[in-house]
Amino acid sequence: MNANELLANSLSPDAATRQNATTQLENAARQDYSAYVSHLTNTLADESSPAHIRTAAGIAVKNSLSSRDFTRQNEYTQRWLSQSDVRAAVKQQLLQTLASPQVKIALDAGQVISSIANIELPVGQWPELVQTLLGFVSQTANVTLKVATLQTIGYICESVKPEVLEAQSNEILTAVVQGARQDETNRDVKLAALRALYNSLEFVRENMENEGERNYLMQVVCEATQFPATEVQVAAFECLVRIMGLYYDKMGFYMERALFGLTSLGMNNEEEAVALQAIEFWSTVCEEEIDLAVEAAEAAEEYGEPPARESKYFAKTALPEILPIILQLLTRQEEDAEEDEWNISMAAGTCLSLLARAVGDIIVPPVIPFIESNIKAQDWHHREAAVMAFGSILDGPDPTALETLVNQALPILLPMMQDENINVKDTTAWTLGCICDLMATSLKSDQQLHNLVGALVNGIEDKPRISANCSWSLMNLVDQLHGYSEDGVSPQTGPLSAYYQNIVAALMRATEKPTNEANYRTSAYEALAAYVTQAPIDSLQAVSAITLAILDRQEQLLAMQSELLGVDDRTNWNELQSNFCSIIISVIRKLGGDIKPLTDRIMIDALNLIKSSGKQSTTLEDGFLVVGTMASAIEQDFKAYVNPFLDPLLHALQTQEDSQLCTVAVGVIGDICRALGDSTEAYSQGFMGALLQTLQSTTLNRTVKISVLACFGDIALAIGAKFEPYLEHTMGVLKIAGELTADDSDYDLIDYVQSLREGIVEAYVGIITALKSGGKGHAIKPYVPSIMELLQRSLTDEERTETLVKLSVGLIGDLADAFRAGELRDSLMQEWILNALKIKGRGYSADTKKTLKWAKEMIKVATQTQG
Repeated sequence: MNANELLANSLSPDAATRQNATTQLENAARQDYSAYVSHLTNTLADESSPAHIRTAAGIAVKNSLSSRDFTRQNEYTQRWLSQSDVRAAVKQQLLQTLASPQVKIALDAGQVISSIANIELPVGQWPELVQTLLGFVSQTANVTLKVATLQTIGYICESVKPEVLEAQSNEILTAVVQGARQDETNRDVKLAALRALYNSLEFVRENMENEGERNYLMQVVCEATQFPATEVQVAAFECLVRIMGLYYDKMGFYMERALFGLTSLGMNNEEEAVALQAIEFWSTVCEEEIDLAVEAAEAAEEYGEPPARESKYFAKTALPEILPIILQLLTRQEEDAEEDEWNISMAAGTCLSLLARAVGDIIVPPVIPFIESNIKAQDWHHREAAVMAFGSILDGPDPTALETLVNQALPILLPMMQDENINVKDTTAWTLGCICDLMATSLKSDQQLHNLVGALVNGIEDKPRISANCSWSLMNLVDQLHGYSEDGVSPQTGPLSAYYQNIVAALMRATEKPTNEANYRTSAYEALAAYVTQAPIDSLQAVSAITLAILDRQEQLLAMQSELLGVDDRTNWNELQSNFCSIIISVIRKLGGDIKPLTDRIMIDALNLIKSSGKQSTTLEDGFLVVGTMASAIEQDFKAYVNPFLDPLLHALQTQEDSQLCTVAVGVIGDICRALGDSTEAYSQGFMGALLQTLQSTTLNRTVKISVLACFGDIALAIGAKFEPYLEHTMGVLKIAGELTADDSDYDLIDYVQSLREGIVEAYVGIITALKSGGKGHAIKPYVPSIMELLQRSLTDEERTETLVKLSVGLIGDLADAFRAGELRDSLMQEWILNALKIKGRGYSADTKKTLKWAKEMIKVATQTQG
C-alpha cells in the first residue's frame, strides 16, 4: 500500500480500515520520524495532490505532534525537538502552505504550525514566528493568506499557555485588531481576526491596563457588533463576553457609553445566535457580581475591611432596561425543542436566575406583574414563561420576602401540573422543585404539603421529562424537611413520615421502567437514595423494602449478563448496576453496623459484579465503592470478606491508564485499613508493594499519586509500629515527591504541587502518629531534616492553601509531641516555624486556629528541655 492510499484510508468511514491505517502511520513515525514528517509536509504543500490526501497528511502530522495524554505529549515534544535536520525546512514549508489557494489546506497548515508552536515557543524556539505571521497579515493583498494567518494566530493563542505569549502580546494584538477594524470590509478576514482576538484576550492584560490601547480595542470590538454579517456580530459579542469576564474592573466607562445600548439591541436581534451572546454578556456580568458579593461578605466578616475588588453594580443599574427584555425573551420558546438544545428562552431563564442572585430583593416587584398577567394566558408560551419567571427568582431574594408569594402561588401552580401543554407541565414541575429546594420550610400548612406531595407523586407517572423533575422535586423536599439531628442520630419522625410509603412506592415504579429517556429513571434512583439517607426511625421499614427489592433486581441482572446483546444492552446493564450500587451504598451508610444481617448477600453480589464488569471501569468503581463503604460500616467484621476481593482490588490498582478506577482502588485500601486496624498487618506487605509499584508507572496520572502517598499514612495508622519495615523506602519516596516545585507561571502545576504536599503531609502525620503510639517514635528522627525542608517550603509558599497550613502546622506539633525531651529543640526554634505559628491570617477557620494553638503548646513543651 502506498502512502497516499494509507492517508486516504486514515479518513475512511469504516472504523477497522481507519484504525489499521492509523496504526501503520504511527509505526512509520516511530521507524523514521524525519522522513515521515518531511514526506507528509511535502504532501500537504503539494498543490497537485488531491485535497483529501493533503488534509489527511496535515492531520497525520498534527497527530504526531500533539496528544491529550501528558506522557505521550512529552514524548512527542522530545521527538520533535530532536529533529534538528528537518525542523527548519518543515516549518518553512508549512508557512508557505498558508498561502495555498485552497482555504481548507491553508487552515490545515495553520493547525500544524500551532502544534509546533505549542512545543517550541515555551522553550524559546521559533522566536520569529509571530513577526512572520504579522508580516503576512499586514503586507499582503492575498485575502486567503490573511485569513489563514489570522486563523493560525488564533490557533496558537488557543493552544499555547498565555504566559508564554505575554512577551509578544503587542505584536499579536496589532495583527488581530488590524483585521477587525471598521475599515476592514472582508467578512472572512474580520471573522478570523475576531476569533483570534477572542483567544488572545487572556494574555493582553498589560495592554488592557493602558487606557489608550484599551479604548481602541473596545472601539474595534463594539463597532464589529454592528457589521452586517451575522457571524461577525456573534464573534464580536463573544469577545465582549470574554472581556467582561476577564476585565470587569475596567468596564465602567464602556458600560455607560456603549455596552448597555449594544447588548440591549443585541438581545432583541432577530438572529438567535447574536441574541444568545448578548444575553450571555449579562449572565457573565451577574456571575462576576455574585462572586464579588461573596468576596465582600467574606472580607467584612473575616477581616473587617473592604474587599480587594468592589462591585460596580452594573446589573442593578441596568435592571430597569434589561429586565423587560429578558422577560419578553422567555416567551420565545420552541414547540419541539430538544431538551438539551440551548435556545433564547433557556438563555433568558438562566440570565434571570443569575440576575435574581446578583440584585436580590429588588427583582421581585418588577417580575410579579409579568407573572400575574401571563400565568393564565391562552397562549402556552406566556403561561410557561410566567412559571419560568417565578422559579427563576426564588434564589437570591430574602426567603422571608418570598414566603407569602410562594404560599399564594402554590394553589395556582399545582393545577398546572395537569396543563394541556407538556412544556408548561415540565416547567411547573421544575419550579416546584425550586420551591422544594429553597422554600420548603415556608409551607404554611399540612394541607399545602399534602397537595404538593400528591401532585409530585402523580407527576412521576407523567412523560419522562416531567417525571424526572418530579423525582428531583421530591428529593429536594426530603433533603430540606428531614435530616439528621445535630448528634448525627436519625430523628424518630419527620414531616414526610406520613407520605414515605407512597412516595417510595411511586419512585420504585419509575425505576422499573425499561428505558431512561430524559434521565427519568436515574432521577428516580437518586431520589430513592435521598429517601434512604434521610429516613427517620418511623420510616425505616421503607428502607428495608427498598433494600430487598434492589438486591433482588441486582441479582436478576447479574444472572442475565450472558444474554446481553450489543452495546445498548451493555450500556443499560451498566447504568442499572450503578443505580443499584448507589442505593446499596446509601443503605449501608444509613444502617451502619445494623447492616450485618445482609452483609453476606451484599458482598457476594458486589464480588459477582466486579467479576462481571470486564473492562467497564465505571461499574468496577461502583462495585469497589460498595466494598469500601461496607468495610467502614462493619469494621473488624470485614476480615471475613477481604481475601476474595484482594486480587481484583490489586488488579484495579495496576490499571494506571484508568486514573479514576486506580484512585477508587487506593481509596478502598484506605477504607480497609481504617476498618481492620492492626489486623491490616496480614495484608500490609501486599498493599505496600502494590502501591509502591503503582508509583513507578510511567503512565500514572499525577493526581493518583496524591492518593497513593496519603494511603501510606492510612496503612501506618492501622498497623502502628509494625510499619517500621516499610519506613525507609516510604520516607525516600515521600522526600523525592516533596521536592517538586512549580514555576510561577504554571498555574495548573501550582495547584497540583499544593495538593501533592497535602497528601505527603497526611502521610507523614499517619506514619509519625503510628510509630509514636507504638513506642517507635525514635525511628523518625533520621528523617526529620527532610520533613522540615518540606514544611518550610509549604509554609513559606505564597500559594499555600489553608488546608496545607493546617496539616503542616499539625505535623510540626506531632513532631514536637513525639520528641518532648528536647531532641528537636533547635529545629523547632527556627524562625520560619515561629513565623508560621503567628496567626496573621485572620481568614483562617476556627479549626485551623485550634491546630495552631495546639502546635504552639507542643513546641513549648518540646523546647523547654535541651535534648
